[in-house]
Amino acid sequence: MTSLTTAPGAGSTSARPPRPARRSRTGTSRLEPWAYLLPAAAILVGLLGYPLYQLVVTSFYDYRQANVTGGAPLEFLGLGNYTQLFGDAKFWTVLLNTTVFAAGCVVATLALGSALAVLATRVSRWVRSVLFLAALGAWATPAMTGSAVWLFLFDPTLGLVNKTLVNVGLSGFAGHSWTAEKWPAFALVGAEVVWCSFPFVLVTVYAGILAIPSELLEAARLDGASMPRIARSIMVPMLRPIIIIVTIQSIIWDFKVFTQIYVMTNGGGIGGQNLVLNVYSYQQAFASNLYGLGSAIGVVMTLLLLGVTLVYLRLLRRSGEVL
Repeated sequence: MTSLTTAPGAGSTSARPPRPARRSRTGTSRLEPWAYLLPAAAILVGLLGYPLYQLVVTSFYDYRQANVTGGAPLEFLGLGNYTQLFGDAKFWTVLLNTTVFAAGCVVATLALGSALAVLATRVSRWVRSVLFLAALGAWATPAMTGSAVWLFLFDPTLGLVNKTLVNVGLSGFAGHSWTAEKWPAFALVGAEVVWCSFPFVLVTVYAGILAIPSELLEAARLDGASMPRIARSIMVPMLRPIIIIVTIQSIIWDFKVFTQIYVMTNGGGIGGQNLVLNVYSYQQAFASNLYGLGSAIGVVMTLLLLGVTLVYLRLLRRSGEVL
């Protein structure tokens, strides 16, 4: 009988393939990614960095119209604008309004966009085409135009909505103003924001659903899993990175809404009941000529949104999307 011999150090059943030599990263290879990012970074610094720097600097001064024209010297306040801002009860009310309004818009946008994305995978091709054309029409409509159209639809006397409600027997809506009270006005503005925002969620989630391997879904169906169980156990985990992206972007967009609030509530509603931070900053800076205080509100908004962005990056890192 012949005996089989193995190489020294090899296993008795199979030999392990040699490991490839680890390449050491040189200084040039470490700098290579930054070289690719340099052009974009230069543009961002020019377009965003300098204006942001000026915003922060202005927030430290008592900057008014007389200072703009050179009629009076600047007075350095340090953190005086921030002290005044955080000591103002109206600021905290506006911040609460902004948070509640943005949260409602984000939840409604994600729910509507995701539901329509699932629907788009279950309808015929021509119905899906009509759905996407209608959604992209809403997405392409400028905020000013969309706000004016929605405001006309809900006009107390000429609006189609009130006339339709009266014709179906709801006579109490004759001459009803949808913007006279705080939360109905926020709901109306929020509906317009959702209308022009859900197409982004629809297209993004729909693309994510199409990227899910059909073999996984078919195997789950063969195992007897119901559609809710498939959605909960397969689709949602695989769509988590996409859901995180659209959620954070929706938060940023809805938190800094300006045009819809300003147009549909005539600058913040009766007695400022519908003010949000963006409109409040505009009023302080340009209506009251308190540019320093308005800049301080802008800095606070920027810090809040940067905090949301950091949470977004941390969630992406946990999900393995970034290293």
